[in-house]
This record gives sequence, structure tokens and C-alpha cells, in this order.
Amino acid sequence: MKKYLLLLTLLITTTVTYADDKIAVVDLTQVVEKSSQVQKLKLEHSKKLADLDKIIVNARGEISNEKDPQKVLLIEDKYMKEFNNKKNVLEKEYNSKLSDIEKSIKAEVTKKALASGYKYVFAKSVVLYGGDDITQELLKIIK
Repeated sequence: MKKYLLLLTLLITTTVTYADDKIAVVDLTQVVEKSSQVQKLKLEHSKKLADLDKIIVNARGEISNEKDPQKVLLIEDKYMKEFNNKKNVLEKEYNSKLSDIEKSIKAEVTKKALASGYKYVFAKSVVLYGGDDITQELLKIIK
């Protein structure tokens, strides 16, 4: 009985403690998708991926002109290595830049939360009910 009383007291205390805290929610997916930095990065990335297609076109052209099966294998291997190396570099560069953008978005969320007096900010996707939605305010700040 004492355990249940202690648990009930702890639950009530925790609820009362958090009741005074301001909580905000943010639709991070929407903020990231509408970020001009992310849109620009995606556009640049797609152009660079299109350049990778040129490697495939060049490989096909060179392979179609070659009749010796051994040389065909060497050509395929050469172009496959070139393609994979360039693709890996592009992916690392893209992920690094995306990470930097995410950090700047998180910094803006923190700045907005502190300025507005929010103690907690949660992703909207994990909150079932409650919290002030500050997504639109952030969209005006994050361009």
C-alpha cells in the first residue's frame, strides 16, 4: 500500500511540476522541406548525380566499340570504380552539408524557444496532444 501511495505522490508531483512548463511542438519535416538551403542543396545534388550518368553513357559507348571480352571487362571495371568513387564523394559531401543545415535549423528552434519562454520543444510527430505549434513562426525565420 505504501508503494502505491508513493507512486501516486510521485506521479502527482511530476504532473504538477510539468504543468507550469511551456511546451512547444514543431513540424520538423515541414521546416526542413521548406528551407531554401535544403532545396538548394537538393537541386545541386541532383545536378551532380546527373553528371554521374555521363560516366555510364561514356562506359556504354566505349564498351560497345570494344570487341575483345577481356578489354570489355577492364573498361567496365574502370568505369565502375570511377562511378562508385564519385558517388561516395558526392554522398559524403551531401550528408555533411545537410548535417550543417540541420544544426542551423536546430539552433534557430532553440533560439525561438528561449525567446518565447518555452522550456521544452518536441517534434510534432511524437506529440499526441498539446503544446503550442511554433512551426509557422519558424518558417518565417528559417528561409
